[in-house]
Amino acid sequence: MKPVKVGIVGLGTVGGGAFNLLKENAAEISRRTGRYIQVSHVGIRRDSGKYDLHGVKVSQDIFAVVNDPEVDIVVEVIGGTTTARELVLTAIANGKHVVTANKALLAEFGNEIFAAAEAKGVYVAFEAAVAGGVPIIKVLREGLAANRIEWLAGIINGTGNYILTEMRDKGRDFADVLKEAQALGYAEADPTFDVEGIDAAHKLTILASIAFGIPLQFAKVYTEGITRLTREDVSYAEELGYRIKNLGIARRTPEGIELRVHPTLISADRLIANVHGVKNAVLVQSNAVGPTLYYGAGAGAGPTGSAVVADIVDVVRSLSSDNNSYVPHLAFQPNELADTPILPVEAIRTAYYLRLQANDKPGVLADVTRILSENGISIEAILQKPAHEAGTVPVIILTKPVIEREMNRAIGSLEALTDIVAPVVRIRLEALDA
Repeated sequence: MKPVKVGIVGLGTVGGGAFNLLKENAAEISRRTGRYIQVSHVGIRRDSGKYDLHGVKVSQDIFAVVNDPEVDIVVEVIGGTTTARELVLTAIANGKHVVTANKALLAEFGNEIFAAAEAKGVYVAFEAAVAGGVPIIKVLREGLAANRIEWLAGIINGTGNYILTEMRDKGRDFADVLKEAQALGYAEADPTFDVEGIDAAHKLTILASIAFGIPLQFAKVYTEGITRLTREDVSYAEELGYRIKNLGIARRTPEGIELRVHPTLISADRLIANVHGVKNAVLVQSNAVGPTLYYGAGAGAGPTGSAVVADIVDVVRSLSSDNNSYVPHLAFQPNELADTPILPVEAIRTAYYLRLQANDKPGVLADVTRILSENGISIEAILQKPAHEAGTVPVIILTKPVIEREMNRAIGSLEALTDIVAPVVRIRLEALDA
């Protein structure tokens, strides 16, 4: 049987990792698929000399790869949403299967790409797009196919998790840790996608679509970054028995679906609260299995390259079968995707951590509790810290769950008090009860 020929566009960290795995583990992979997989064409702007490309066709014009009639499967790992979109759609139009690690491309243009692939009878595989080497896409599409997913919560950006871990463990400031993360290569020179939650929102878009059978809707994800977190808040949370993690949360409710990325307090005894450094983890609650947690490396040549190669293996196995059947791209049949509404953040219901900076004088706390009560907000705990030299005192309040619009109204009233001398710090709190 003739080999399956693969074209790789981009030989950076992910593409290079996949290229090396296909060479190093060729015999093992062939035993799994029954076919020899050959990287026959690579598209790269510049040859770094890091990889042995002997016997491989190399093109500076990356579109030469997707237009090569010999190539069966195109691996797109160049990133971005402009050239990559054109490249993937061209590959599909040419009848080629596609493997991609491009979460931004899929979150923003996946509906168009999957429709084109279904019309052409080819497949787009994307395990590497979310959580690197953690096979969460396969879990949601296949392993939990018998279940109704109720909610999922994930640490799905390793850079942000590294920063929060360092702030907690070493009492460091956000800006200081970010500089170190950039020096270590965990964060880009422009870290906006990581620290403002955009990268996690791309990934959450994909996970939620597969979990709930809805179209990809990146524009409707509420996104809040970690740039305003202080080491004091991290420390106060710890004192109250909580950790702050930047979570992507998708939850099914009777009113609609919550899609949100933001810093979140979670109880320190939860397994997901103890995921540290650059690791990723996704907690899934489903009706039959209950809670399951998936943990591992979310980035890097080995983990992400492994996910790319696993997708190639899946495609090759289908090519070798009699019916060439594939699991639907978004787990549900394309004509069965639901138009369930996505809730605005004002309509979500969650508990809150509030930090107020108040003048140290009698009656202030009474005014604060009165305003919360008038807005139907119950208090779970209060922590008052020693007064500052300026005569102000930090007051930390944990509330019971409340609709966000009611919390917004209460915070507006609190900030209008003369004796509240700074904007109220608000961090959402999730029980993640399973």
